[in-house]
Amino acid sequence: MVQKDSAVHSLIAGTIAGAVEGAITYPTELVKTKIQLQGSQQYLAQGGHKYHGPIDCATTTFKTQGISGLYRGLTPMLLGNAAKAGVRFLTYDTVKAQLRDERGKLTMARMMLAGLCAGVIEGGTVVAPSETIKTRLIHDQCMPKPRYHGMVDCIQQAVQKDGIRGIYRGVVPVMARQGANSCVRFASYDTLKQIVVSYTGTETLPFAYSFGLGMAAGIITVYATMPFDVVKTRMQSLSASLEYKNSLHCAWKVASSEGVQALWKGATPRLSRLMFSGAIVFAVYEETMKVLRGK
Repeated sequence: MVQKDSAVHSLIAGTIAGAVEGAITYPTELVKTKIQLQGSQQYLAQGGHKYHGPIDCATTTFKTQGISGLYRGLTPMLLGNAAKAGVRFLTYDTVKAQLRDERGKLTMARMMLAGLCAGVIEGGTVVAPSETIKTRLIHDQCMPKPRYHGMVDCIQQAVQKDGIRGIYRGVVPVMARQGANSCVRFASYDTLKQIVVSYTGTETLPFAYSFGLGMAAGIITVYATMPFDVVKTRMQSLSASLEYKNSLHCAWKVASSEGVQALWKGATPRLSRLMFSGAIVFAVYEETMKVLRGK
């Protein structure tokens, strides 16, 4: 018998899971973003700091700006992460329920479709504005003379300069990345979960099982979707309007001027983040759902 959960439960559990995951893994997101930004010609022309890998980036940031430097841009990321996870799980569980066959089963293709819908919706409604602000705050931190005095000031300057589209820049690659992320992540997790459930004979998995399955799903997701993430970051940078005409032009320019491998730039810190974020978010989600179900 397939467990049917209310939309409210999915929203609450997803929001809590997203907030916990974002707070724990944020420094790896910051390092990934800095590594991706530094290949831009405008970034270097503006005097942006050049890092020699993720470890150098993390240690240099800590030495020059203290522990708070590793959490620059956390507020929009944390709020966005909580909201996007809530929207993601709500959408995924809702669409998945509609796609089940008469026996309550789901094929891999239908899991991927449900994940794709969840990612596209969260990307367009929540992720695009929150990550634009996060990326601008991190980019600004790398400049010799930072110009933002926090999240609110960043939002105000973006809106004053470019209108509301200023905080929705890069929305197409964001939706593409989130769609691809959720498509791969949910399909991977649910497929692995079905295998474990069939082996153990129980729908309610222990925390350690959910954590391990989430970690495996995160690893698969990183390498399958990394180019979307690189393009998204470049399109949300402070110099994007000066360098790129659109997302396709950005991808072509990155690949042609820096090599195809540049589309996987930042994979190591992103791997460390998504590997553990997948583990944390699915494990916390499953445990929260147990509480909400009264189990």
